[in-house]
Amino acid sequence: MKRKTIKKTEKVLEYELPVKIEPQDGGYFAFCPKWSDCYAQGDTVEEALSEINLVAQTLIEIYQEEEIRIPLSLAESVPKIGEIIKMPVFVTA
Repeated sequence: MKRKTIKKTEKVLEYELPVKIEPQDGGYFAFCPKWSDCYAQGDTVEEALSEINLVAQTLIEIYQEEEIRIPLSLAESVPKIGEIIKMPVFVTA
C-alpha cells in the first residue's frame, strides 16, 4: 500500500523592524519608532532585542488576523546602516 505525502508550503515574510534601545532602571527599553504598539524591555540589550522580536511577531499575527495595516516595510535586500538597528522579523503568512 502506497502512502500519500501531503506537503504544506508556508509563505514566510521578512519585515524590517527599526529598533531603538535606551537604558532604563538598570535594564534596557527597546521600541520601534514606526510602531507605537511595539516595545519591550530586558535586563540586557540582547534580552530586550529578543523580547521586542517576539512582540513584533505577535503583533504582526494579530494585525493580519484583524486585517489591520502593519506599519513596517518588507525587508530590502541591502541592509541600512545607521543609528537605528534594522532587525528582521519573520512570520508565516
